[in-house]
Amino acid sequence: MTEQYIESTYGDRIAAVYDRWYTNVPDDLVLRLKELAGDGPVLELGIGTGRIALPLANHGIEIHGIDASQEMAAKLATKPGGDRIPVTIGNFADVEVEGSYSLIFVVFNTFFVLQDQEEQVRCFANVARRLRPGGLFLIEAFVPDMTRFKDGQIVKVNRLETDEVVLETSQHDPLNQRTVSQHVVIDRSGVKIYPIEVRYAWPAELNLMARLAGMRLRERWSNWQQAPFVAASPNHISIYELA
Repeated sequence: MTEQYIESTYGDRIAAVYDRWYTNVPDDLVLRLKELAGDGPVLELGIGTGRIALPLANHGIEIHGIDASQEMAAKLATKPGGDRIPVTIGNFADVEVEGSYSLIFVVFNTFFVLQDQEEQVRCFANVARRLRPGGLFLIEAFVPDMTRFKDGQIVKVNRLETDEVVLETSQHDPLNQRTVSQHVVIDRSGVKIYPIEVRYAWPAELNLMARLAGMRLRERWSNWQQAPFVAASPNHISIYELA
């Protein structure tokens, strides 16, 4: 019987290899978040294994997190300082935490793991309720690019080494703005698959979600060096404030 994809599936499956696959954390990313955090505290949605949270904590920022995956949170807890970061297990659309925050952020396209527009709208609304006066909500995400797909799908080699091949396979549902993907790893030990399903949104759609939640766009960059966002930008960093 096919296993159902649920909110924790991606994190639980990829936790064992996540830190090996994703090692680079841009210094500018951490510095921008530190600047925006002010006096804190800060909340990361989709905190994972602490790829961003731990560098922020090392800068003296009080940081909390939410993640759907027990496996990812367990990896964070084993790292130096990881056990001192409070992590709530659950769907981050619900923002089920106590207190209020100077900055709530979600990076590396993680906002799109929320599976439909309703969940994404709910996330904005719950974030707004947890922001302090003057607080900010930051989203880093890709700008959807329909040219990536041929006949509604992708089969692509992401990495090719002597002992390992990593493939990306994806199917695109334009009506629901969803992609269903598998990262397929073939090595000497066999074949492993790492599924991920995302519901993407356009920057203008995110702006509308913010308005529905009583927020407005403060600024939008194309990268962590704060370059202007333009029509050709493949990514965006959007910062929202309470209206």
